Amino acid sequence: MGITTYTQDIVTQVEATRIFKALALDADNLVPKLMSQTVKNIESTIEGDECIKKMNFVEGYPIKYLKHKIHVIDDKNMTIKYSLIEGEVLGENLEHIFYDVRFEGSKNGGCICKTISEYHTNGDFIVKEEEIKEGKEKAIELVKVVEAYLLANPFAYV
Repeated sequence: MGITTYTQDIVTQVEATRIFKALALDADNLVPKLMSQTVKNIESTIEGDECIKKMNFVEGYPIKYLKHKIHVIDDKNMTIKYSLIEGEVLGENLEHIFYDVRFEGSKNGGCICKTISEYHTNGDFIVKEEEIKEGKEKAIELVKVVEAYLLANPFAYV
């Protein structure tokens, strides 16, 4: 098994506490509402002592679903750690993808969403740069959609 790690910083104009609440604490409700053209719903279940979130996509979307295991949601430090454990994106070559996301305040009053992603591969598979780029673009799209919503709704998630 190999591990490919990359980091990504996404800068927003919204305060860290608001974007953390929207993305880490209420994504099950907010994401399907804001991204209804692609996300059908997010189902949360408890398996043993673990929280599993299954994001189902609309019919015709290239991906049917993604299943995440939530490891840690830390309200005080505004961090979330989770793994993508199931879904077409993993294919046969990826065992899982681990994410460590931190929401930090920035000097301009906004937020920097700092992500460390670890692609855990099967065998000696090497993750291609274009696959990482695609993942980064999807993350940016999600954060920017939520940012736009929060800017348009200044009393949401305060």
